[in-house]
Amino acid sequence: MDNPTQHRATPVLQLAGIPGNPQLRGNRGHGGQEVGQLSASFGELLRRHRLAAGLTQAGLAEAADLSEQAVSMLERGSRRRPRVATVEALAAALKLTDENAQNLALAVGVARRKPPDAPARTTSAAPRQLPPTVSDFTGRADELDAALRALADSSRQNRGSVGLVAVTGMGGVGKTALALQAAHRTTEMFPDGHLYLNLRGYGPGAPMPVSEALSQLLQSLGVQTQSVPPGVEEASALLRSMLAGQRVLILLDNAVNVRHIVPLLPGSAGSAAIVTSRRSMTTLPGSKQIRLDPFSERESLDLLSSVVGPDRIEAEPDAAETLVRLVGRLPLAVRLVSARLAARPAWPLQHLVDQLQDEYRRLDSLGVDDTGVRASISGSVAFLESSDEEVDRRSARALPLLGLPDGMELITSTAARILDASELQSDAILERLVDLNLLESIGPGRYRFHDLVRAYARELGGRVLTEKERDSAMDRVLRFYAAIAWSCHELTHSASPRLVFATTRSESLPAFADGNALLRWLDAEFANVTEVIRQAGETPNLRTAILPELALALFGYTESRARWSEMREFLRGMPELAEALELNTMAAWLQHDRAIPEVENGDLESARSLVAKALTMFEALADERGEARCCSSLSHILERLGRIDEALAMISRALSLSLRIGDTTVEGVSYLALARLHNRNGDFAQADQAFERSFALAEQAGDLRSLAKRYLNAGLSYLAAGRLDDAGKVLSKGLQATDELGDINAQSDTLMTLAKTNLANGDLEPARRHAEASLELVRTLDNKLREGRLLILLGKISNAAGDEKEAGQYWHEAASILNPIPTRHLQELNRLLAQSPHHSPPG
Repeated sequence: MDNPTQHRATPVLQLAGIPGNPQLRGNRGHGGQEVGQLSASFGELLRRHRLAAGLTQAGLAEAADLSEQAVSMLERGSRRRPRVATVEALAAALKLTDENAQNLALAVGVARRKPPDAPARTTSAAPRQLPPTVSDFTGRADELDAALRALADSSRQNRGSVGLVAVTGMGGVGKTALALQAAHRTTEMFPDGHLYLNLRGYGPGAPMPVSEALSQLLQSLGVQTQSVPPGVEEASALLRSMLAGQRVLILLDNAVNVRHIVPLLPGSAGSAAIVTSRRSMTTLPGSKQIRLDPFSERESLDLLSSVVGPDRIEAEPDAAETLVRLVGRLPLAVRLVSARLAARPAWPLQHLVDQLQDEYRRLDSLGVDDTGVRASISGSVAFLESSDEEVDRRSARALPLLGLPDGMELITSTAARILDASELQSDAILERLVDLNLLESIGPGRYRFHDLVRAYARELGGRVLTEKERDSAMDRVLRFYAAIAWSCHELTHSASPRLVFATTRSESLPAFADGNALLRWLDAEFANVTEVIRQAGETPNLRTAILPELALALFGYTESRARWSEMREFLRGMPELAEALELNTMAAWLQHDRAIPEVENGDLESARSLVAKALTMFEALADERGEARCCSSLSHILERLGRIDEALAMISRALSLSLRIGDTTVEGVSYLALARLHNRNGDFAQADQAFERSFALAEQAGDLRSLAKRYLNAGLSYLAAGRLDDAGKVLSKGLQATDELGDINAQSDTLMTLAKTNLANGDLEPARRHAEASLELVRTLDNKLREGRLLILLGKISNAAGDEKEAGQYWHEAASILNPIPTRHLQELNRLLAQSPHHSPPG
């Protein structure tokens, strides 16, 4: 088979110093066929060459990158003066000999650009420059398949466009490995050459200039150095001309951005390019976008096993899983720890796990030269630092600050406080870091660091940030969260005595459409809030007044969303911190609130002890409002402990105090507690009177949220007393109130109590309907404790309906949810499972 490059010595190629093959000179067209004399018209000559080449007008138009109409007009003579570039494109597409190309140009009367004398081509063999691929390439099956399909499409010249594959992702994620794998698997599709160029976009060293990249590509195709056009546009045009009609694959590795690679791309169908970059390439027209994330756990373990050996992985499976988690499943990091273990066969995997546990030393274990993870990440940061763009330099300076909080996610509002900048400026910085894959965008305005990038950011912060800068940034975050928490507290508990401790109300806050939007904001951000509280509690300079204030402010949110386990954790040690800061009244309220999670989880004795201490603290401060609240809370705990006389004494004291100080909220709560105690003692008339008084006080205060909660408590009391019709009535009122509020947590709680009431009454269909509706709502809140309780209830409903198998399934599902949670409900669940004939977990 003839080498197709032997027929392509067009004028623009000769300009580059690549003369035609002398053996092919002569007045012959495609395949050496005679096509006519010099005296023929341009249109006639063009038509003869086309027919000799076996091309239709459409085929010639596609090969020359012209319209079919243009070719038709030229052959008919309708267009008599085509441009020089058009004539040369036609000659190249027809694969004319040098002499026939000259005759075609003369037929139209254009002056053909005279090529300079030049030496022979520097190489005659098609370039084969691809670096070797790794022998243990792992995973990426879907991504590799997508790349191969895009390249296969592009290798067919009738496709009409250049095949482009853009592989993007953070440094060390395996972009080059995937690109090389795809390139090596498609070499036979591109017989005219395989070019490779490391553009050094993010190191080592400065990015390769486009002019240098063009020079290297042209020299790889046989152009001598002195013949490379000096301008980027001319050199780029020459590259496209040389690739026209050929099937060449170009791998452009480590590009800065789209502008960096556009001049390096082929211009006609048949050839293809694979581009890798840490920056998004979505603006590259016609490209197949492949974004790489870190490995899955399975892929990480497969790579570790292939390097270290499966025996060592099987011997320490837990250590292997921890190892790949600690390095963030980043392919480069997994490969580096694998190589380290392979070189140390006597090391247990756990030994390396222990070394990696220290975040501040982790990067030291992942390579210290230019091939390590630290160097990979620092290359992106160095690019930002040296950029001409102000937003790039600001982004580089922002990275160590943004790495300060321990939360798993970062939102624009929080970032603005960390950076002490506007949200608009912060958004630009965050998006710039996303562009370079130093941050991951996981939703609008929400971001996440890869573990190793965070480790690098903190390492960098230790070098470039002062202690004051670090502490000030975190203090701004604490104050921001406190301001949000107080806003929620005021929404959910507008008469709360805790509101007097708010010091952050002047903070500018995000705009919330309504109260539910505020609650949903905290739903999404709560894990980050609790992490920051934990982090501040472990940092001496952050153990200031704002920390216990934030813990107290969160009462409104945690109580309304029933986040008891988190509440227990972040309140731990807070009363003592407030006392140490001489915030004694705040300390007493924090001590009181510490009992709430214990009550909800059934540890009533611990709760009683905590509230009793809070009562003593309020008494020492002569704070009657605090005393009244503690007496009310103690009454509730004592009632549940069965100590009814003591409970009555406590609630009587609470009522007396509330009447003396004019606290209608505690007064209403006291009547509610009295009603429950009367129900328990069988004094139903007095119970009803006390309930009605409690409801009336909430209605007079215009506190719909408190009224809904009182209806729920009354329903629970009626249910416990066996007064099922009365329970149904107040719970229906409560459901109306929660619907009006749009409070899905309260709706879920009320529906669950209605379902219990229905079940007790033998009304199984409404019981199931209410329980399923409650379950659907609670799953949107991620309240695992209530979800488990509802599954227990659904199991009871199924059991009552005679479907023991379904009941067992519900209870096993409940067990999978509740087992990790310390709750009294596990005891009941285990009893139900033991009694179930379907006690074995479903297969």
